[in-house]
Amino acid sequence: MREMFIFLKNLKGNAKACVLTEPLWAVPFNLYWPFFTLYMFSLGVLDFQIGLLLTIERLLQVVFALLGGVITDKFGRRLSTLIFDIMSWSIPMLIWTFSQNFWWFLAASIVNSTRQVTTTSWECLLVEDDAENADKLSKIFNWIHISGQLAVFFAPIAGFFVAQYDLVTVVRVLLFITFVSMTAKFVILYIYSTETKPGIIRMKETKNTSFSQLLLGYGDVFKQILRSWKMMRVLALQGLIGTIIMISSTFFALYTTQNLGIPVHLMAYFPILRAAVMLGFLFLIQQRLGMFKPRHIMFTGILVFIAANGILLAAPIESVVWIAVFTVIEACATALLLPRLDTLAANVIDPKERARIRSFFNAAILAFMGLFGVLAGWFSEINRRLPFILNIVLFCLMLIVLVFGRKNASDTKPPVTPVGSA
Repeated sequence: MREMFIFLKNLKGNAKACVLTEPLWAVPFNLYWPFFTLYMFSLGVLDFQIGLLLTIERLLQVVFALLGGVITDKFGRRLSTLIFDIMSWSIPMLIWTFSQNFWWFLAASIVNSTRQVTTTSWECLLVEDDAENADKLSKIFNWIHISGQLAVFFAPIAGFFVAQYDLVTVVRVLLFITFVSMTAKFVILYIYSTETKPGIIRMKETKNTSFSQLLLGYGDVFKQILRSWKMMRVLALQGLIGTIIMISSTFFALYTTQNLGIPVHLMAYFPILRAAVMLGFLFLIQQRLGMFKPRHIMFTGILVFIAANGILLAAPIESVVWIAVFTVIEACATALLLPRLDTLAANVIDPKERARIRSFFNAAILAFMGLFGVLAGWFSEINRRLPFILNIVLFCLMLIVLVFGRKNASDTKPPVTPVGSA
């Protein structure tokens, strides 16, 4: 723990700017997010419409994910992050604050889909200056994820107000607070960051190249990915886990409150339990797992995920204890699986083409996720247990990818593995 804080103290440059400003995004996000699906439901948005919004948003994100690499190379990591952070988060927050029905949420989702540009540009800003140092990169990811987990501990504030006042009114206030905090984060990050060295090179290289020519370059990126089994394996795993997280985070609150009778205000406390378990993993267990192969740990994590979903499906009515047990086991699984998948993804991407490869990855993952949004919403309309049964099936597919990949790709152990992101 001491070494980690010394590392944070000595951190410099863009990585430090990204890490220290992250709570301005993560804290308000974790205040409103546990109640967001219930907020939509309270305003008359049906389960199927919620799933439809997921699909529309993910399919639009495919377009912006592909454009993200080109925009990031053309205008630089720093400026692209500022512009599209404000466009994709600040503006939707205001729309969500005053939303009245499905159409308001649809408009906000369309604008929010542009966040895929900043997904690429921000990641490049975070890692590019330290991409050659695997140990430092892992520790940077550690602190980014720690920021997300610590932010969850502010969630009881929202839970307290939801228990005392009207859900819709409370979430509206939280969304406006989020607008202010996130906008401040975006401006501060721009002021205290600098363009990365690879970013400067790519800006010079693409200065006289049109967007259409740069987009055509994705053909070479696609061939590069196809020739790399490691990247194909990571792409499949990230697509599956992204879909699972999308389904769980969207339909968990509906299932537990509407079907299992769990009080709405308690939705703020389960993320705290999850965060506490994951932080405990970081400080007490994570460092001790270095003796095991990452693939074996990921395999174990998936099995634990399956067990957690089984417990959720078996939970009796109004049993807060069962939901708490599910949360603890799911947090352990997340700490086992996501960190190693994040590190694996960062290590297999060619640093010279990080922006375009990352953009293509995001586009492919989002296209896959988009196929399941409407399906999960339709399942939830029929029976709110079905989305979680679908998750178990997707976890089984992840196991198959890992087992199949054993004979096709070497497995290395990163020196330090980061905690999974919220």
